[in-house]
Amino acid sequence: MYWYKKTIYRAAITGCIALIMLLQACKPDIKETGSAVKYFDLKGYFYADSARLTRLNKPVFKTVIHNGVAESKKVHIANWGNEFSLFIGSDINKPAWKDSYWVQQTGNMLIYKAKYPELQTTRIIINKADNKVKWILIFNHTKNILYETKEKLSYFPDSMYRIEKLQHVRLMGSNRYDVKGLF
Repeated sequence: MYWYKKTIYRAAITGCIALIMLLQACKPDIKETGSAVKYFDLKGYFYADSARLTRLNKPVFKTVIHNGVAESKKVHIANWGNEFSLFIGSDINKPAWKDSYWVQQTGNMLIYKAKYPELQTTRIIINKADNKVKWILIFNHTKNILYETKEKLSYFPDSMYRIEKLQHVRLMGSNRYDVKGLF
């Protein structure tokens, strides 16, 4: 009887978490006005690079580590837009956020830092030389009463990408993910 109650309890908690995430996902998208972007066009950059990598169709040596358990293999990624979805989702060029980031330019470095702690994308660092992106680092953080997620996204064109994610769900525990792709 104990295992039955425990199973129902876990199912109820999982259902509540799923419902809250679903309700949060149902927020209407903020429509872009078509005006020029204020910050670096992260979304446009990754869409363009997704198309380029799809055309090249080079194999990637991909390693996925979940809570210390690793799996590696050579793969051909058919949908780079999906592979870069976390990078694309970190775009800060939404009209509501037009004055929400401090911008600092130092030499080849372009740094965006969130002015408000409730913004998901807290920092973006872009290294450019000769008007070409050398690397991009993105830091995301989401926290609410049910879970907290921290992400570090790294991209080095024609070299590698990496997604480091730590997620803590209340009553369910923590998960650590590390995804690395080498071109």
